[in-house]
Amino acid sequence: MRQLGELEAEIMHRLWAWGRPATARDVLLDISKKRPIAYSTVKTVADILHGKGMLKRHKEGRAWVYEPTCTRQQYTASRMQEALGGNPDPVGTLVSFIEQITPEEADALRSALRAARKRSDV
Repeated sequence: MRQLGELEAEIMHRLWAWGRPATARDVLLDISKKRPIAYSTVKTVADILHGKGMLKRHKEGRAWVYEPTCTRQQYTASRMQEALGGNPDPVGTLVSFIEQITPEEADALRSALRAARKRSDV
């Protein structure tokens, strides 16, 4: 999965946060609270996200209803894997990453590693 553009990310973040399918109009109404944007722009970007496989859609009446095809966590993990996989020094990249995270994030990383080990032991 490639990195999302600004409006693509804005749409995906809303759909992930809502945890429910939504129409382009639903997204438009929410984005419009912060800045003006055209319905056609939101609809076009939602269609692009569908074409990229980030959203699935179905018709309800005359409107398309969109829903993410992956969770925010799955998307983020995919982006992290791309960064590591395309790097000639993944260990160095991980060390640099670890040096930059907060103690709380380090605790979360340790917990995630323990959980992953338990799953692989099963």
